[in-house]
Amino acid sequence: YPLLLFKEFSSTSSTTAVGTVTSRVTRNGNAVMEKDLLNHEDLAGDRGMIDDIFDETYREKEGPKPPLRYVWRNIILMSLLHLGALFALTLIPSAKIQTLAWAVLCFVVSALGITAGSHRLWSHRSYKATLPLRIFLTIANSMAFQNDIYEWVRDHRVHHKFSETDADPHNAMRGFFFSHIGWLLVRKHPDVIEKGQKLDLSDIKADKVVMFQRRYYKPSVVLLCFTLPAVVPWYFWDESIVISFFIPAILRYTIGLNATWLVNSAAHMFGNRPYDQNINPRENPLVSLGALGEGFHNYHHTFPYDYSTSEFGWRFNLTTAFIDLMCLLGLASDRKKVSKEVILARKMRTGDGSHKSG
Repeated sequence: YPLLLFKEFSSTSSTTAVGTVTSRVTRNGNAVMEKDLLNHEDLAGDRGMIDDIFDETYREKEGPKPPLRYVWRNIILMSLLHLGALFALTLIPSAKIQTLAWAVLCFVVSALGITAGSHRLWSHRSYKATLPLRIFLTIANSMAFQNDIYEWVRDHRVHHKFSETDADPHNAMRGFFFSHIGWLLVRKHPDVIEKGQKLDLSDIKADKVVMFQRRYYKPSVVLLCFTLPAVVPWYFWDESIVISFFIPAILRYTIGLNATWLVNSAAHMFGNRPYDQNINPRENPLVSLGALGEGFHNYHHTFPYDYSTSEFGWRFNLTTAFIDLMCLLGLASDRKKVSKEVILARKMRTGDGSHKSG
């Protein structure tokens, strides 16, 4: 493809940057992939980081793969958790309407701790948040219990930088089960650990709110993921303690986990690729519904610095609406957004053609 100069991304406060793009066909193992080579200095912009941009120089090591090493503690705990969630489903007809509403509220708040927090804010620096908003998102993140923000960001940046390779924590090339939950049940591939240690996480280490959460993560999870969701229905409207624990705590937590995992599995396997047919992530509206807007995954891996992770605004994207509301309230700013011209040019150049039919 010819060299293309264009306006790569902009923020809603009119911050712009000019990026240079060309393409190269690269080989990774037996797979031949076409990757865009981007000027990393331009893509970094004022985000202060570039470690979520795919590294086309990575090569998987030749020879046999390391043997699987099972983490039996995780296998047992995840099995018990899902059994508890199945039991919780039988309790729904006996639950008070306030309890069910509370469970939904806990789900949305905890999900925002992942989507608007550890993902779009801390992993990709796609917008800026004030101290009160960062504190709220940290609290919500502990309620979600999906590893502390520092660890979540490290794994996610590695996922983007080495997507669908041995260095990807939940490499979808290893199958649906592995990318969904299996990656948590076995030891990480050595390349995941090696590449994760080499990332520049200085921006995360400099955030005192994030590091405070990391220091007190375990007690924060006990309090916010399990105790608070269970105590509120029992104390305020005299709900059964069994129902209070199994529906707003266990069932809500399990659904939240699987909603996030579907982004790693289903959104890497099922759907169209209107922006870049040379990468695995797909557009999956059903995943977006469950994960508050995170299922527009072909777009997101093409433009990881876009705060909306989609070109369609609030459509199936509660997280984008939340961030926009925070900006309206003065709690967030500097949202990064890809221009419509750049999106269309990218669709025409590397998309699968599905955009022509909507």
